[in-house]
Amino acid sequence: MGSGHDHGTTAIRHERPLWWALGLTGGFLIAEVVGAFLTNSLALLSDAAHMGTDTLALMIALAAVRLSRKPADAKRSYGYVRMEAMGAMVNGLMLFAVAGYILWEAVGRFSQPPQVATTGMLAIASLGLAINLVAMRLLKAGSGESLNMKGAYLEVWSDMLGSVAVIAGAIVIRFTGWTVIDPILAVLIGLWVLPRTWTLLREAGNVLMEGVPKGIDLEAVRRLLTTTPGVVDVHDLHVWSLESSTPAMTAHLMIADGVDGEALRRELSAALDERFEIEHCTLQIETTSCGEACDVSH
Repeated sequence: MGSGHDHGTTAIRHERPLWWALGLTGGFLIAEVVGAFLTNSLALLSDAAHMGTDTLALMIALAAVRLSRKPADAKRSYGYVRMEAMGAMVNGLMLFAVAGYILWEAVGRFSQPPQVATTGMLAIASLGLAINLVAMRLLKAGSGESLNMKGAYLEVWSDMLGSVAVIAGAIVIRFTGWTVIDPILAVLIGLWVLPRTWTLLREAGNVLMEGVPKGIDLEAVRRLLTTTPGVVDVHDLHVWSLESSTPAMTAHLMIADGVDGEALRRELSAALDERFEIEHCTLQIETTSCGEACDVSH
């Protein structure tokens, strides 16, 4: 089995930028919500809604990071690392709900576009853009290492695009008076967010369903095991993720007579780590078939 690994340093590194990003977005949220109603802008309300989900998403991400650092116990032998995927799943569902609401509200405004206070709309959106850019900078590094951080980063990224769209819309409405641009921009923001949200949900769902991790070919793993000298048969092979960046594997290996099982296990563990970055692996060495005990449908 691969040796144990301390993920505490990584979790702490992810937690600090989350706190900073939460302070920025939470502090600006109230001003943007008030501004959206004062200016009567649906596009700005869309941006404010995203900022609200940003704040909640960052809170969920922080809770997931802190819980994932809890050690394993008698009830949860793997600890709480799955909280990362659960946090990403909740954030994705919130993004879907917000995008759906904005699209629904926009449909009603196409027939009767209301007047929009463009000056306030432009000022608030510009400040929101600056805050989103800073938050994105804080979260970018961790987004490539953790699904939880990726969910928070996607929330802020979508809100940043919303701020850009609101700024562009305010300028267009100010100089042309074409108020229908407001719901059009709201629809475009919603349509941009939905497919990326689906990708996040799919990745988080794959972790929670113990699917094969992205980037790992199960048949390639099987070939590595079966083509190693001394291995007669491979069965009960399973590869899944403890969290987005921690693949795990179990397999039963039937070996030939006279083969040093312990030496073979160490050789394969090192090869799995080198080729597939699978550090957590359990290889059961067998000299005879385990029979019906292995014929279990998973």
